[in-house]
Amino acid sequence: MVMTVGGLSRRTGVPVKTLREYEDMGLIYTVGRSAGNYRLFDEDALWCVGLIGSLRGLGLTVAEIRGLAEIYLGQSQEPIGPRLAELLHAVRARTDDRISDLTDLLRRIDDFEADHGAELAGLADFRDQDPRSGNPLDSPPGVRP
Repeated sequence: MVMTVGGLSRRTGVPVKTLREYEDMGLIYTVGRSAGNYRLFDEDALWCVGLIGSLRGLGLTVAEIRGLAEIYLGQSQEPIGPRLAELLHAVRARTDDRISDLTDLLRRIDDFEADHGAELAGLADFRDQDPRSGNPLDSPPGVRP
């Protein structure tokens, strides 16, 4: 069964624009183009799109997937597994860094909430902390507190 990029999009849920980009990068098996110059795909393209989705779901970038595809589709006898293992190690390191950054953010949120509990509960007003809120002489010209 041959399908256009629109049909492939409907079957995979991947936007047409993204599929075109993947095909341009050589990441999706294609059967060529129609007489009207439409991109044509067969069932093998479904496997490619599924694999790309799985690798993206593991955190690999499109550039990393493209590098794997070059090895996989190239004439090299290099096994793909060790290279994928290296990439997964890099993804794990990136993920650990993101977790650390997000943990720091949560700590800052906790600190802010602890410091400003009354204001967040509506028992006090943040404007009370504004050095210019109570004294019109301290306000810039033309600005009213």
